[in-house]
Amino acid sequence: MCGIWALFGSDGNVAEQCSCAQKIAHRGPDCFRLESVRQFDRCVLGFHRLCINDGEHGMQPMRVRKYPHLWLCCNGEIYNHKQLREQFEFDCDTDCDCEIIIHLYEKGGVQFAAEQLDGVFAFILLDTKRKQVCFARDTFGVRPLFSVTEGDSVLAVCSEVKGLEGMFKKTKNGDTKAVTKWFPPGCYEVYDMSKEGRTKLQEHGRFHTIGDMPKYNVLVKPSMTKNQDHLDVIRLLLEAAVQKRLMSERRIGCLLSGGLDSSLIAALLTKNARKAGITYPIQTYSIGMEGSPDIAAARKVAKHIGSEHHEVGLTPEEALAAVDEIIYCLESFDVVNIRSSVGNYLLARYIQRETDSVVIYSGEGSDEVAQGYIYFNKAPSAEAADAQGRKLLSELYMFDVLRSDRATAAHGLEVRVPFLDHTFTSYYLSLPPELRRARNGIEKFLLREAFSGTGLLPDEILWRPKEGFSDGTSTLDNPLHLMLGNFAASKVTDEMMANAKKTYPINPPKSKEGYYYRMVFERHFPGKGNLMPTNWTPQWTDSDDPSARTFSHYKSS
Repeated sequence: MCGIWALFGSDGNVAEQCSCAQKIAHRGPDCFRLESVRQFDRCVLGFHRLCINDGEHGMQPMRVRKYPHLWLCCNGEIYNHKQLREQFEFDCDTDCDCEIIIHLYEKGGVQFAAEQLDGVFAFILLDTKRKQVCFARDTFGVRPLFSVTEGDSVLAVCSEVKGLEGMFKKTKNGDTKAVTKWFPPGCYEVYDMSKEGRTKLQEHGRFHTIGDMPKYNVLVKPSMTKNQDHLDVIRLLLEAAVQKRLMSERRIGCLLSGGLDSSLIAALLTKNARKAGITYPIQTYSIGMEGSPDIAAARKVAKHIGSEHHEVGLTPEEALAAVDEIIYCLESFDVVNIRSSVGNYLLARYIQRETDSVVIYSGEGSDEVAQGYIYFNKAPSAEAADAQGRKLLSELYMFDVLRSDRATAAHGLEVRVPFLDHTFTSYYLSLPPELRRARNGIEKFLLREAFSGTGLLPDEILWRPKEGFSDGTSTLDNPLHLMLGNFAASKVTDEMMANAKKTYPINPPKSKEGYYYRMVFERHFPGKGNLMPTNWTPQWTDSDDPSARTFSHYKSS
């Protein structure tokens, strides 16, 4: 987890603009560097580093002796970097996993480079010889990237919106010609650069599509032998996804809610950490209010897998007090994201303050890949469920992985998400839709079935009904979504709601809770409503609230 920032051909006060790079210092608490590129006027690259691999030599902007014309800033982890070095016989200067991008680019260009990477990443690669700058972002958008553009020119990029706020002058009516937007996941762009550092878009393309098999040589091939079936392959690929993410010089831990997804990852992590020679105990972390079902379930899992478990208490007062801070951290006004981030954010804060773990495994992504939300039980057909799951995967960068990235990065931690492994997801999505749909009123039936009888988890956890993270941290009789809703309602009048569409014409709020979150968001990021063009919304349900506890088919665990 790092923070990247860049400025191209500025006509403003460069010193003032560079100060904006400090707004993302939390993403890389170990080292910081701003460097101007002498071949271009008013062109600056910035990097905040969280040292995970090759702490001595991996600082960025990175340049290597063989290709001094290339400058790299990358926020990411490339799990197959050693295999790529051997495959292409690259002579690398460092042991940093991100250096491989420079060599791949020089061999075949930015599209080729991005296609070869097994990992998560957002990078800037500046080529002074070809007078170009390139950008790319991983398939699911696990690592964030935003740009400020003006026409077909990019003015600046950053890992978070806050690092771009206030960089460009406004007109008298408060507008700027520049537009802040997401860099699309799974894509790359190439811009020509003038001597003045100005850029012009030359190429935009997609290097990978969700569900397609990777173009690189995978470490574990998803092929069945005579003695294997699809359940064996699911287990094999998910375990391989956990194994490859053990690449770290810093201590590893795992979020553990006691739900299926985090429990599977925590169990596979503790099992494979021992095999990999990790001698320290794996720490697991849960958070919840007194009487929370998640706390009780996580305790059972931790005992079963033998982790060093940390339980963090949460009070209603702490949850409400954190809301404004969380909205600034998330750069989002989505109701579900904010509710779920309360536990994520406060738990990450505890990990940073009270432990020495830095690399944090998470079960994010499973609900989208394996159709895990309880509303999938009401899908009218297997094909409809498949289409909805793929839609959720394509929007992950605005919701769940945004939350997991920001909540951890805000506290100098790096999150890793094995369920979004390229090989695992492409194989799982290749199975027939009928096989992947909910069965017998049980969501994620196929995933549960794959680990049934293995002893990896207690059956009561393996078959525990889905519980949303924000719901599971609170009790049934006093759920978090009602606490937050009542708090927000006290801040928003009926008159304000009546004028919601006029006040916020882009994605207007539909509830007082949503209105309050939007007000806080606009205070921090005025006029940036375009960054959230849609809300996370459940399907096939009779409820107006996205909390699963309000659905008629909700099952308490």
